[in-house]
Amino acid sequence: MNRDLYIDFAKGMATLSIIFIHTAFWSGQFYIPAEVRVFSLVFDVALFYALSGITSGSNVEKTFYRLLKLQITYMIFVTFLFFLDYFFKVFGLTFFSMEWLQSFYSTFGSKYATTGVSDVPQWQNLGNWYLHQYTNADTFPVVMGSFWYLKVYFILAVFGVLILRFFPKHINWFIGICVVLTLVFNIFPEYYPVGQVGYVAFYLAIFLIANRMRGKKIPTQIIPVLYTVVAAALIWMFWYYGNEIFYKINKNKFPPKIPYIIWSLFSITTLFVFYNRLKITKETFVTYIGKNAIFFYFAQGISSSLVYFIVVSLKENMPWWLLMILIYVINVILAFIIASGLKKVDDLGWKVLELLRKKTAAD
Repeated sequence: MNRDLYIDFAKGMATLSIIFIHTAFWSGQFYIPAEVRVFSLVFDVALFYALSGITSGSNVEKTFYRLLKLQITYMIFVTFLFFLDYFFKVFGLTFFSMEWLQSFYSTFGSKYATTGVSDVPQWQNLGNWYLHQYTNADTFPVVMGSFWYLKVYFILAVFGVLILRFFPKHINWFIGICVVLTLVFNIFPEYYPVGQVGYVAFYLAIFLIANRMRGKKIPTQIIPVLYTVVAAALIWMFWYYGNEIFYKINKNKFPPKIPYIIWSLFSITTLFVFYNRLKITKETFVTYIGKNAIFFYFAQGISSSLVYFIVVSLKENMPWWLLMILIYVINVILAFIIASGLKKVDDLGWKVLELLRKKTAAD
C-alpha cells in the first residue's frame, strides 16, 4: 500500500506550526506582540490528534506495539536529555560557579525556576519523566513544557483503538458522549475535572471524527457551509465573551475550553477539506519532517530553548517582526539538525537494548 504523502505533508506543516508557536510563546514573550502570539495558535496541536485518527485502525496489537515503540523511543530521548542537562550543570559548577549557572538559567525568565542545580544527579527527575510526570529540565525548559501532548496522545490512542476494535458500530455514540462531556465541563466549570479527563474528552472526539473521515472527501458544495459555520462560531465567541477573549485563547487551551475549541475549528476544518483533495506526489522537506515528526517534536523543545540566548542578545537591536522571522528560521534549522542527531541517538539506544536482550536472554 502506497504511503499517503498528504498525511506526511500535513504532519510536517503541523510540526512547523508547533515550532512557530513555541518560538512565539516561549522566547517570543520578550519581544513578540500578544496579538501575533495568539494568531500563532491557528494551526495547533489538535491537528496531530486528527491526523492520528485518520491513520489509526482497529488492530489492537499493532497499536499497542506502536505505542510501546514510541514509549521506548521517548525513554531513550529523556535519558539522553537527563545526562545532557546533568553534564552541563557539572561543567558549569566545575569551570565556573553556581552564580554563573543561576545567571545562565535566568535567561529563560523569572517564572522558570530551576529545580535542582547540583553536581548530584537528580535521578527522581528521570524516573518521573519515564512515567510522564514532566518535571522541568532546567537547561531545556521548553522540552517538558511541550510534552503534555504526549501523555494525552498515549491515553487517547488506547481509548481510540479499543473503541474502534470493540465498538465499531457505536463510534458516533462515543463522539456524542465526548461532545456532551466537553459541553457539560464548559457550561458547569465547577465540574471541570482536573487531570487529563477534559483533554481526552475533546481530543478523543476529534480523533474519532477524523477516523470516520478516513478515505472520504468532503463534497465541494459543503465546504462553504463548513467555513460559514466556523465564521459564525467565531463571531458568536467574540460577541459572548467580548473582544478580550482574543488575548485569553492560550489560557483556554489548558485544558481546552469553549473559546480555544472554537479557535481550533478553522484548522481542523481546513485539514479535512484538503484531505483526499490536495494531492502530494513528491517527497519534500515538509513531508520529510512529517515522516519524522516525533523526532522534530523532541528536537524543537531543545532548539526553542537554545534560541532564548539569541533573542536576549538581539531583541534591542532590530524590529520585532524581523527578529521573529530570523529566530523562527534559526529554530527550524536547529530543529532539523537536532532531529537528525536524535535519530542517531535513538538507533544507538535500540542497539544497546538489543545487545542487553541477547546478553540476558535464556539459552
